[in-house]
Amino acid sequence: MAKTLPFTAHTQTGAVLDFSFPLHKDTASPMRVSQLVNTLLGALDRDVRTLGETANGDILQALAMALAVRTAMIPAPALTTTAMAHQLVDEALGAVEGVVRSGPDSGTA
Repeated sequence: MAKTLPFTAHTQTGAVLDFSFPLHKDTASPMRVSQLVNTLLGALDRDVRTLGETANGDILQALAMALAVRTAMIPAPALTTTAMAHQLVDEALGAVEGVVRSGPDSGTA
């Protein structure tokens, strides 16, 4: 059975999102993965609080571009690294369908 990473996100509007993310078979440290996700989300939250309202689409585009940059930094053939990035993104986005949301609903997509 594939390993999963339970992850809880707290939004600025007070909503709580509970995920169960599938982990890649070669994940070295689920704990470190969780820490990195918290670091990335925390940096985004601090930036938006400091610099003001930012469109959700702009945030998603910046994350996609950062993924592309990080993927290109890996010293391996581009076909290999982009295939892995696509697989990981597809599996992570698949977890959105099973997210359990609690708390207030607000915001725009």
